[in-house]
Amino acid sequence: MKKLSFFFLLVVLFSSCSTIKYVKENELLLTKNTVYIDSVKNSSENITELLMQRPNAKALGMPLSLYFYNFGNPEAPKTPSEWGKENPKTYNFFKDIFSEKQSISVAKTAIGFNNWFLNSGQPPIIVDDTKTKKTVDNLKAYFQTEGYFRANVSSKKDTVGKKKGEINYYITKGNPSYLDTIKTFITSPILDSLYQLTKDKSYLKSGDHYKNENFIKEANRLVKFFRNEGVFHFNENYISFENDTLTNYEKTDVDITISDRTVPFQIQKIKKVNVFTDYTYSKRNAEHKDTASYGGIDFYAHRKLKYNPKYLSQSLFIKPNTVYSDSLRNLTRTHLRGLKNFKATSIRYSELSENELEANVFLTPIEKYTLGFETELSRSNIRNFDISLKFSLTNRNTFKGAELFKFSTFGSYFSSNNGPGWEIGSDISLEVPRFMAPFGLHKLVPKRMFPRTKFYSGVGIQRNIGLDKQNISVGVDYKWDYDQKKSIQLELLNAQYIRNLNVTNYFSIYNSEYRKLNEVAEVFNPSYTLPKNEVSNFNEIVGFMRSVIDDTSFENSNPDEYQSVLNIANRFNIVTTDFLIPEIAYGYTYNTQENIKDASFSFLKIRIANSGNILGFLSNTTNSLGQKTVFKIPVAQYFKTDIEYKKYWNLGDNNILAHRTFLGAIFTYNNSDVPFSRSYFAGGSNDIRAWRTYDLGPGTRTPVLEYNIGSLKFLTSFEYRFDVFGSLESALFIDAGNIWDITNSELVDNPSKFKGFESLQDMAIGAGFGLRYDFKFLIARLDLGFKAHEPYLKENKWFQNFNFSRSILNIGINYPF
Repeated sequence: MKKLSFFFLLVVLFSSCSTIKYVKENELLLTKNTVYIDSVKNSSENITELLMQRPNAKALGMPLSLYFYNFGNPEAPKTPSEWGKENPKTYNFFKDIFSEKQSISVAKTAIGFNNWFLNSGQPPIIVDDTKTKKTVDNLKAYFQTEGYFRANVSSKKDTVGKKKGEINYYITKGNPSYLDTIKTFITSPILDSLYQLTKDKSYLKSGDHYKNENFIKEANRLVKFFRNEGVFHFNENYISFENDTLTNYEKTDVDITISDRTVPFQIQKIKKVNVFTDYTYSKRNAEHKDTASYGGIDFYAHRKLKYNPKYLSQSLFIKPNTVYSDSLRNLTRTHLRGLKNFKATSIRYSELSENELEANVFLTPIEKYTLGFETELSRSNIRNFDISLKFSLTNRNTFKGAELFKFSTFGSYFSSNNGPGWEIGSDISLEVPRFMAPFGLHKLVPKRMFPRTKFYSGVGIQRNIGLDKQNISVGVDYKWDYDQKKSIQLELLNAQYIRNLNVTNYFSIYNSEYRKLNEVAEVFNPSYTLPKNEVSNFNEIVGFMRSVIDDTSFENSNPDEYQSVLNIANRFNIVTTDFLIPEIAYGYTYNTQENIKDASFSFLKIRIANSGNILGFLSNTTNSLGQKTVFKIPVAQYFKTDIEYKKYWNLGDNNILAHRTFLGAIFTYNNSDVPFSRSYFAGGSNDIRAWRTYDLGPGTRTPVLEYNIGSLKFLTSFEYRFDVFGSLESALFIDAGNIWDITNSELVDNPSKFKGFESLQDMAIGAGFGLRYDFKFLIARLDLGFKAHEPYLKENKWFQNFNFSRSILNIGINYPF
């Protein structure tokens, strides 16, 4: 741990800072709140939220934001003249040497720096007796809403050190109240008849524990139910509850009163639906020169109607001659926003008569064409200098059905150890907000689930990058939202053709493998010299590699060298093979996050894919390895399953504990190899952060190759995220996992293979800390990972290289998961 002294020095520095630096003599810094409910400690979130004052936010047990605040001085000068009076020597020094203007500038800089500390940090929380009394009132009111009408709440303030104090709250609940007789008084005959249909679903039932929450739920249920049944004017103001707790507070009688309007409630139907497709406030009274009707819905435009009414109406669940419904109104709004064609949507109703409504839908389109331009400069351990450019064009409402057409082209130029290189490519896609499928299959998914179809294609060409690949991809996938939490994706086609143009450059690109073969050559035949690593010698190098594999006596006498050649041959075979990958996949996502501010939720994603099943069945040709081929191109045949689970816990005060587990496996058949592009790798800024991308595994094999891949992967991570000050956040993390091989290929060495549960002890473990800065529109991330357990080491696998010199710095955008 001596090598991590710098980190611990920072911890000691912060912990030695005084938390009471700006606490006055007659004040106490609040260090702790303790709540006792019937003599038992309670720290549940619903209770702590009621406390009017809480101690300064802590991370790692320390109030970091308070420490940062204390670096400033709240009583420091606020103007340059005041600063000059307090610091006359410094002020006069700059004034005499330069000018008073320079002195003022120095003063403003000092004031600004001080204010930065104060604004970014958190001032000390001082014990306030008034807030303590309000907290007591809050707690008493809360327990009364929970049915404890005789609850008693008191508080006690204790001094626990110099200028430090804590508050204890004591709550005696007493006996709870239960609902007794429940009566309803509904003056509207229409509402009464509707209520009778759904009274069994009431949240208020005789014998239940009294809770205010259930009264709120019942009011919301009634409002939602009545409005969805066409009672357009109904709201919570027409509902009242009267509770009798005076006679016997342990038994509460409840009267539910639902009053009528001066003009009695009616079930209202929608008579007309109007859609204004190019609405702007400035032209709200202008003439509509183009109109159309479809399905009883009228469409209007100031100039030319640019949206096909047939397709736009599929996102409208408000129909003429139907009963008004809040749910259908919200569903319509959600679907219209999901089209990504309108920057504003508004649905307004007007009354035509006592029981008829007119619905007006106002849509403000986004600009039809959007241009994008991106450029990036980067450097890596492979590319000394890399500049990339990307141009994109988005065309909305391409075929008048709210479709999204996207075209992008990209290119990059770089300098590497192998010389200059470049890459160019382009992608096109068309997203249609409905199912486009033959034989009426589109009817299988209701329109309320917002079905979408996406067609896409792309091509990429590389020069002096790896083996100079050509990559062509085409695909069709369908997506729909089963409900607010579940979504489904069906990739009907996700095909990719990979062609290597420069296979003879293999050993020049992967030079470490050539060096390993050279070492084996010295053992295999001391009188033989492996030819130089040049393109012209490619066939001889490959021939030597195959000679070693075919020599069984060498396998027996030199097993380690033999296995090394097997590893290289296996990788050579995967990387140099051209592949046709016709994949079909099904994906399911379950996400309980209600909105972007929800910090406690679960996420599950499952993807099941198959490649080459249909095409392999239709093909009757094979290559020399027994692999199915189409036009002499090997067809990748495999089943692949990916399962990812995430869980987030909100610990309060912007402290978050995040967890992720990933399990993926690829099972090949018909002698097929796993394409490099579909293999698993470990390491990197979103993976096991103590290793670089592709540096880890498989299994316990020493990672000596540039790119290490596997057909099985397990990863699990925990990350504790907390605020430091202002927009700066930090995190502590631990990552564990590895990749293994489960193809049973003869070219795979034993350390790389997965051997069941015993292989789980071969997981790599990394730990570290990171910084994040919240720019509001994105989060910039720096993570420093340390190797805690290295499964490939022969001995001392734990903390052998747990130091800064062997750490890995990861730069990323947004959280790793």
